[in-house]
Formats: sequence, structure tokens, C-alpha cells
Amino acid sequence: MSSQTHKLFLEKWLTICSATTATASSAAKTTARAIVQAWTTLRDSLQSPSAEDPQQLHQTLQTLVNSQSSLHVAEPQAKLLLTLLQSPTSRHSFPLLLTLLYVWVRKSHNLNPTIVDSVLRILSSTPSDDAIFPESLLLLGAISSSPSISEKTKTLCLDMMVELLVGVNKSKLFFEMPRVLAGIGYALSSSVTVHSVEMLGLLFRIWGKGEGCVAHGLMVLYLFDWIVENLIGFGYSDKMGVLIREGFGRFKEEHASFAVFMAAVGVLRALERRGVGAGLVSGMGVKDCVVGRIEGLVSDLVSRRLRFGYSDDNEGDGVEEDRLLLRCVSLGLARTVAFSGHSSLFVSLALALLSEIFPLPRLYQSVFEKSGESGGVELKEVRELLDGVLFKEAGAVTGVLCGQYALADEESKNAVENLMWEYCRDVYSGHMRLAVMLKGEKDVLLEGLEKIAESAFLMVVVFALAVTKHKLNTSFAQEIQMDVSLKILVSFSCMEYFRHVRLPEYLETIRKVVAGVKNEQACTSFVNSMPSYSDLTNSPDQKTNYLWSKNEVQTARILFCLRVIPTFVECLPSLVFRNIVAPITFLYMEHPNDKVARASHSVFMTFMTMGKDSEENDKASLKEQLVFHYMQRSLVGYPGITPFEGMASGVVGMVQHLPAGSPAIFYCIHSLVEKANKLCSEVFTHEADAWKKWQGEPEPSKKLMDLLLRLVFLVDIQVLSDLMKLLAQLITKLPRDAQNIVLNELYSQVADSDDVVRKPILVSWLQSLSYLCTKATDQNASYRKSKSGDSLTLTSIADPSNSGRTNARL
Repeated sequence: MSSQTHKLFLEKWLTICSATTATASSAAKTTARAIVQAWTTLRDSLQSPSAEDPQQLHQTLQTLVNSQSSLHVAEPQAKLLLTLLQSPTSRHSFPLLLTLLYVWVRKSHNLNPTIVDSVLRILSSTPSDDAIFPESLLLLGAISSSPSISEKTKTLCLDMMVELLVGVNKSKLFFEMPRVLAGIGYALSSSVTVHSVEMLGLLFRIWGKGEGCVAHGLMVLYLFDWIVENLIGFGYSDKMGVLIREGFGRFKEEHASFAVFMAAVGVLRALERRGVGAGLVSGMGVKDCVVGRIEGLVSDLVSRRLRFGYSDDNEGDGVEEDRLLLRCVSLGLARTVAFSGHSSLFVSLALALLSEIFPLPRLYQSVFEKSGESGGVELKEVRELLDGVLFKEAGAVTGVLCGQYALADEESKNAVENLMWEYCRDVYSGHMRLAVMLKGEKDVLLEGLEKIAESAFLMVVVFALAVTKHKLNTSFAQEIQMDVSLKILVSFSCMEYFRHVRLPEYLETIRKVVAGVKNEQACTSFVNSMPSYSDLTNSPDQKTNYLWSKNEVQTARILFCLRVIPTFVECLPSLVFRNIVAPITFLYMEHPNDKVARASHSVFMTFMTMGKDSEENDKASLKEQLVFHYMQRSLVGYPGITPFEGMASGVVGMVQHLPAGSPAIFYCIHSLVEKANKLCSEVFTHEADAWKKWQGEPEPSKKLMDLLLRLVFLVDIQVLSDLMKLLAQLITKLPRDAQNIVLNELYSQVADSDDVVRKPILVSWLQSLSYLCTKATDQNASYRKSKSGDSLTLTSIADPSNSGRTNARL
């Protein structure tokens, strides 16, 4: 069905526009032959009244109603329907007959007044019946809006409509909402102003306290869009003035606030489309009146809601009405252009996003309170939220929020920013606790919540970018910029678990805020925002069976922090690094995720190369103190947990930046040689040809050997002698083929070296080492000689100045 056809039948248009979930149309199309046959059957039934079958008549009429969109009812068919309407046997089919007459009215440009008067006489003489209420209302409204009908007839239709609306059962209104609103819409777009105020009041009073839904709100929005479009199109300026003054000039307590708001947005949509400067609306203050009503409604809403923050879980009078109004505010503002810079609109959008579109903290709390139950209620709510129109339009609402941010005052901006950052912390703590509590149970519920959280993350990123563009510039004090940068970093760390796509907005924001955290106070504050070592290693729900490395939400946050800390580690006081960063870094070096462990090593390496030591004591600096623990943690987990690249970067950083001859460096190389010796012994004991693997992709023992060879060119001269001695002991114990591989690599590296101080020493040492390896092979493994003889030989090659005999022999 085309858009034009939808608007021809207003109830159909409203139904489609208010669809809050995707629904597939299953209506079967009626063939042209079936339609012709149906009209023939109706004519035959009039010619043989005695043979008329009420059931067959009903089925025939239903066939025609089913083809409403493509059906054309001409005047002869209208007369036929009128005759059937007067027949006593067609009482059961009264609603269908009225519907077909409604099709005739909507598709005919010149209605026959005689037929119309006859229909009105029948309706006026028919007792009030809820069974035909929606069809009667729709038909009367359609007649009242027809340009070809007299003012007197239109007035009569409106009189009858008011009588119907006043006397109908309220439950019938809710059940037939699209047709009820369409009938009222036709009446309000009529050229006559009689009953306009009363009709408007009846519309806004359909919903009582706690009644209504988002779908109803959308119907009202598109209804008033359609009404104003028609009033402007037909030039009914008097009617326009009445609707605006009475509908939006002042708010009445008995009117449903969400309906008034959505009606106002619908009016603005039509005005923007037609142009506010048109002669019809100029001088009437139409837009100002409507905008003023919107601002008034939203200001009252914000003042009520902000007392409780974004998560108002109180169950008092008006809470449900406020929640519905918040939802409608978000959808309404997303469906029109920016029309006001009033700060209440900005705050209300933020409240709607945090409490209605992404209500994660409330959902978490609901699950915690009902943890012993099945969780079916929460799962149903999560599914409804994911399938609903609010969630699907979250991106558009976020865009409007960022647009309003530029128009809002600073006080409102600060209030919304604080709400957003608080929301991020609540989502982190709630989701982490829930994930630990469920432990693989209710995976469908957790998966649904994570889908909501992923979209919430995108919202936070887009909003944070808007904040940085506004506040991270010279117009704001440096302290404000650092505070904003710090809060955004902390918020991003809380939401990191839900980051699954690479966003340009995210990268741009990160670059800007990281550059803003560059003094000691800001850096310390960020580090203090991290969970403590105790919080990381203890269960958030106090359960005994808990493993910190399995907490993925927590791990994602710490990984984010480990990636950020190296950018400002030089600004951190040594005490802060020692007490907070170092314990967490060493803990996550043992994390089974290679990416996390590498990040931990990177933090240590960066500290070794850039960190400042302001608290040196007589024995060792903080760097030297940390080296001992670092080597123990790294080598215990290698191979397996400790990533070699991460450990190698840490080792290289320490030997290059610790003081020359530091005991920590001696400890480092001794530990590495000991570990390499152990791994080589294990490898060559169980696999004699393991050396062949050294020629391809390096395995753990070969990687350590390569690191030790690299250190020969990096350690200071004071340590070099000890390293050469330890390396000689290690290499001479290797099988001959493995020795050749190591010696060849050493030859190549020494030959390429430009170190004029180190190279002569290494050449002499390498010649002696080569001789010892040859001698060891000739005597069938030199490491089996007596301990004393071996020690003397290795001592001589460790000190090249005492190796004249060996050099001469070579």
C-alpha cells in the first residue's frame, strides 16, 4: 500500500507510523474477480430478499472490506450499501456496511448529499452500541471533513461524534485506538469550528493516570501532523487558531501530558514542512505557543526527575506518567528539527537515554532482587526493549542530544555530563557483578543485556566526543579541561568491555583526553580510580568460588588502564606507582590472555625507561626493587602465561636504564641463564634432535637464548664479564649442532657490531668460546669434566685478558 493510500485512510496511516516493533503483513490480496463477484452477490440478495442468507452476506461484505486499499465504491454501490443498511436482516453486518460507506466517503470527491443524509438518519436512530462505535465514529468523522458537504451536515456529524465519545466505554477507546484517533482527526480537520475545543479535550482525556503507551504517543504525533497539514492546505485559519490556543495555550491537569507533548511535536513537524512564514500562520504566534507548551511540560518533568538522578526507581504518584513522557520526549524530538535551545529539552533527552532507552542499572537491580527466581520477567523485558522502537532509534536520539548540547547552558551541560559518567560506573559495577553471579547460567539474559550495553557504549562515545569538542579548548581553564579528560577516561574504562567495533569517534576522543591528562594530580586521580588489588582478587558478590582472571568485565577495564598508563607514567609519583600500579601490573602479568599480559609488561617497561625516581634509598631505587619481583613473576610463567615479547621488552628496558653495575641487572641475567639452562636441559634430554627446531620458528628455550645474545650488546661493561661467563657455561653444555647455531649467530652479530669498545672483547671471547666448544665435542661433552677444571677454563674466557694461551692456540 502506497504512502498516499495510507494517508487516505488515516487509521491505517496511524497504525503503520506507530508500529513499535517490526511486523510482517499477512493479509491476503483479494482478486478483482472476487470483488466483482461480491458486488454481484450483494445485488442478487436485494432482488431475492427471501433467499438472503445473513451469513453469506457477512462473508461477501468481508471480502470487500479486505480489499479496502484497492476498492473503489462508486455512487451506485453506495446506494446499494445504503439499501442493505436499512434491511433488518443485515444487522449482524452493520459494522462492515459502515466501513464500506467510509471507503466511499474517503475516495469520492463529490458526495451525494441524499445518501449522506440517509446514512446520518440511520445512525441517529440506531441505539448507541459499542459494537458499531469505531465504524460509526470513523464514518462521521470522514463525512465532517469532506469539502463537498454542507456546514449544517458537518455540524450534525460533529454533534453525533461528541455524543458517541462521551457515552462510550473507555476500554473500547483503547482497543480501537487507531480508528478512534482517526475519527477525531477527521473531525478536527473539518472546516467548522463547532465542538473543536470539546473534541480536543475529549482526545487528551482518553488516557488517565498511568495509562497510555509509546504507540499511542506516536499515533497522536502523526495525527496532529496530518491535521495541521490539512488545515494549512485547505486554508482553515480560524480552525487552526482555535486548535493552537485551546490545545497548547494552557495545560489542564486532566489532559495526558504525553499526548499533549506529542500533539505539539506533530504540529511543529507540519509547520516546518509547510513553512512557518506562510500567510496562514504568521502573526498568530503558532510556533511560539506550541514551543512554549513543550518547554513547560519538559521543564516540569526535568525538575521532578532530577531530584532522583537518572535512575528513578520510586513508585509514587506520577512515576509511570513521567516515564512515558520521557520516552515520548526522546521519540518526538528525534522526529523534528531543532526548534528550541531550552536546557530542559537537553536534560530530558539524557534522562530518557539513561533510564528508558538503556535502563541497564534498573535491569541489573531487578535481576539481583529476584536472583532466586527464574528470571523470565527480566528476559521478557530485555527482549521487548531490544525489539522496541525506542532502542532502534537510540542513535537518532543520541544525535539530537549532542545537537542540544551545543545549545544548552553550562549548568545543564555539567549536570548531564555527571549523569553520563555516573551511569558508566553503574553499568560497570552492575554488569560485572551480574556476570560473576550467573557464571554461564541464563546466558540468553546476559547476552541481551550486553546488546543493550554495546549500544549504550556507542552513545557514551558520541556524547564524550561532543563534550571534548566543546570543553577541551583554550576558552576553558586548564583545570576544567583536565577534570573533563579524567572523567571521560574513567568512563571509557568502565565501558571498555562493550567496545567491539573500531570507531573513529572513539579514537579521536581518546587522543584528545589522553593529551589532557598530563600533570601529577590528574594522573594520580586516574590511577586511584582503578579497582584496588583487593577488589580485583576478591569476588564482587562475596562468593568463595571466584577466579579473578575469569572476570572478563574487570579484565577489560584493567586492560584499558594498562594501555593508558604508559602515556603519562613519567608524571606518576614513585609512591603511587609502587603502591597501586605495580601490584596490579604484576598480577595481570599472570593473566592467561596474552594481550593483557603484554600490556602489563609494557607498563613495566615504560616505567623503567621513563619513570622518575624521586624516592631512592641507600640500598636500591624503586626500579631496582621492582626488578627482582618482575623477573620472578615473568620467568615462573614462561613459557605458557608470560608472553616472550613482553618479557623481552621489560628486560631490555631495565638493562638499558638501570644504573651501571646494578645488582638488579646481575640478578636479571643470572635468572635468565638459569631459566634457559633448565629449558635446554629439558628439551635436549627428551629429544636429541631438538636443535633442528632452532633452525625454524624459535621455541621457548631458543627465544631465551636469543635474548641473552642480544643482551651481550646492551649490558654495561661492568656486567658484561659476568654475562659472558654464564653464557659460556650455557653454550658449552649444548649439543654440537645447537652450539654451531648459537656460535654462527654470535659471529654474525659481532661482525655487524659498530661498538669499538665492546667488539674487541667479544671477538676474543668468541674465539675462546669456539675453541672450548670444539674441545668439549672432541672429549665427548665438556660439561662432564671435573668441576674444578671446568671452572678454571670458563673463568679464563670470561676475562679475555687472561686468555692469551687460547687465542694463540686458535
